[in-house]
Amino acid sequence: MAGKPLPSAATAACSIQRSLLAVAALTLICFSLLSLRSLRSSPQFPSPEVAVAEVSSDLSSRMLAPSSIYHSPDVFLKNYAEMERKFKVFIYPDGDPNTYFQTPRKLTGKYSSEGYFFQNIRESRFRTEDADQADLFFVPISCHKMRGKGISYENMTIIVQNYVESLISKYPYWNRTMGADHFFVTCHDVGVRAFEGLQMVVKNSIRVVCSPSYDVGYIPHKDIALPQVLQPFALPSGGNDIENRTILGFWAGHRNSKIRVILARVWENDTELAISNNRISRATGELVYQKQFYRTKFCICPGGSQVNSARIADSIHYGCIPVIISNYYDLPFNDILDWQKFSVILKESDVYQLKSILKSIPHEKFVELHEHLVEVQKHFEWHSPPIPYDAFHMVMYELWLRHHVIKY
Repeated sequence: MAGKPLPSAATAACSIQRSLLAVAALTLICFSLLSLRSLRSSPQFPSPEVAVAEVSSDLSSRMLAPSSIYHSPDVFLKNYAEMERKFKVFIYPDGDPNTYFQTPRKLTGKYSSEGYFFQNIRESRFRTEDADQADLFFVPISCHKMRGKGISYENMTIIVQNYVESLISKYPYWNRTMGADHFFVTCHDVGVRAFEGLQMVVKNSIRVVCSPSYDVGYIPHKDIALPQVLQPFALPSGGNDIENRTILGFWAGHRNSKIRVILARVWENDTELAISNNRISRATGELVYQKQFYRTKFCICPGGSQVNSARIADSIHYGCIPVIISNYYDLPFNDILDWQKFSVILKESDVYQLKSILKSIPHEKFVELHEHLVEVQKHFEWHSPPIPYDAFHMVMYELWLRHHVIKY
């Protein structure tokens, strides 16, 4: 039986060559597929605008490392960076700047926060001239300036109402949300009361106020507590100076509220608490009041004629742990900052046990409170022009949070 002829050497060589070519082709295909997958997953080069924003965000993150003084440090940093990139505010141009519109009265005194905000918003990147691009609308009427001209809060109410009605008739923006995306800024306590007769403002618009007292219609989570900061500060900020703080507690002021009357009556003769029912007279010595903050561990901050007090910002600046005595107070930046980490918050009924409460705080806890207090100082300072994370930017961040819940 005849068999098939054996393949020649040439035929075998061709077969091997074809096999090698097939393997090479398969390898090339595999490498191509891997390269395409790598390209899809590799980082893309951002546009110049995005690159600048990312660099700015990175710098901000390094300036403000995550800290326990915030409720949610990572969330705050992320949202703050987004606010810097996107937030836009339109300022109504109406109103005579020579009266009480547009410009602040002054940048000094216990109501200076209002003046600083009016000036800062014009100096910031948040301002837009295009109302259709705005997230919020600022109504620039200064109750502080009105008060400086001797206008009563009853007449302020009429002036504010007439001004708002003129904006409603001239522009379409108020009626879209009944004013919910509009905000006012006032630090003067009389200015806060000027809104009492304007229910459409009290109920709908955002009020940024230094006197967040519920008895004048303040609505937490809609309105914003503006820190009352007495600038310029007379002395530099307090820092790593714990060893100099030998006085347990300090307060000096006028007895213009029930809690202050009780505080003075119970503790003014105590040897460990420096409590005085009157302001320290300048005749006693230059800046004696301010220098007392440097020597004290805990500075007592009872509410005055309003629940707020510039003494809280003073305490923070001079490195003295604020002891806030109030049954209700929506503290500035309360939804961002964890006040329990750098202050002592008491009810008014605790005033009778004030000394024992302060003495029961361990030294290690005091040191921790003081370190956090120094860290939070940057949030309670105004600058012109504004700088990142100062009081102005914290207020803008609060506004940024609120603009997300407005629907139209």
